[in-house]
Amino acid sequence: MATPPAAAKTQSSVQAAQAMAKQKSLEKKSKTYSLGLSELSIFTSQIASLLAAGLPLVSCLEALQDQTEDQVFRIIIRDVRNDISTGTSFSAAVRKFPKAFNNLFVSMVEAGEASGGLAEILNKVAGYFESTVKLTKKVKSAMTYPIAVIGLATGLVNVLLIFVIPVFAAMFADFGAKLPAPTQMLIDLSNFMKKWWWALGLGAYGIYFFGSKYISTPVGRRQKDVFLIRAPIFGNLIHKIGLSRFCRTYATLMRSGVPILRTLEIVASASGMTQVEDACAEIAKHVSQGGQVSEIMAINPFFPPMMKHMVKAGESTGNVDGMMNKIADFYDTECDATVGALTSLIEPMLIVFLGVVVGGIVMAMFLPIFQLGAVAGGVN
Repeated sequence: MATPPAAAKTQSSVQAAQAMAKQKSLEKKSKTYSLGLSELSIFTSQIASLLAAGLPLVSCLEALQDQTEDQVFRIIIRDVRNDISTGTSFSAAVRKFPKAFNNLFVSMVEAGEASGGLAEILNKVAGYFESTVKLTKKVKSAMTYPIAVIGLATGLVNVLLIFVIPVFAAMFADFGAKLPAPTQMLIDLSNFMKKWWWALGLGAYGIYFFGSKYISTPVGRRQKDVFLIRAPIFGNLIHKIGLSRFCRTYATLMRSGVPILRTLEIVASASGMTQVEDACAEIAKHVSQGGQVSEIMAINPFFPPMMKHMVKAGESTGNVDGMMNKIADFYDTECDATVGALTSLIEPMLIVFLGVVVGGIVMAMFLPIFQLGAVAGGVN
């Protein structure tokens, strides 16, 4: 049966209104859209390759807009392309989306436009993003296994305390005798968990909520960073990651022609560590007064002696950015080795941890059964 013309027109109007509402929603999201570093790395690499092939910037963005599956990012690319078509510079166009394009990307684009080598500079920043993503993935993969095992162990212990141990407690209650201390402690803990599980959950959420609020403050963030650097197992790795990121960002920006004070400002914002932010502020103040970078590094405990000497050698030869790249390569290699060593160390530690926790619970619950004769004799 054919749809009446009036009904078809109404349906078409509804669909058009829905499409318009969806488009407005996507455009609203584009203003606060946060682009992951991995996606930004791919975008940067693609646009650098297209520019190197001789395509105009507008055509490059049009091609990337057509192939992008993310609808929000597609709108962002469209808006950037439209701005450039009307005479706006690439750096000014991407600066309108600070969540999608970070400070480093905008500054590199600005430097590329000033030098006339946008494709080359974007290729450099794409390499920087790729190395950063690669290092982040390695650290995350190393952390996934222990977090998963600890989470599984926590869930298993809770199941035993809340559901299994009460069954044994009811059975032991029939004996009417004093239970071994480990068993009694475990039963008391089980009773506490059954009665106050909601309070424990609420307390854990409260600690997480207020802890997150405190860490977001300047004082809390500083204390968190100091704690992470001094952590016994992962502190060394976090320190090396911070050094690698500092050197790689510094070298990439300096090689692209970004002024040193602007470089230090971007390095500080991209580091995510208060130690690096403080060091960059000190270096910027010293350099603005005619000093050298190595002079501040020599008195800042965050930078190891080897790095101080290498930067000083780079200053004497006029090749600080090249030396910073070598330092970044060194610490990337060190991070790989540290992640491998931590993975090898964590696996046996987790096995021992699981054995002690789960095995201890099982032994505590079966201890009265092993002593069944003595316990049963206590009844008589």
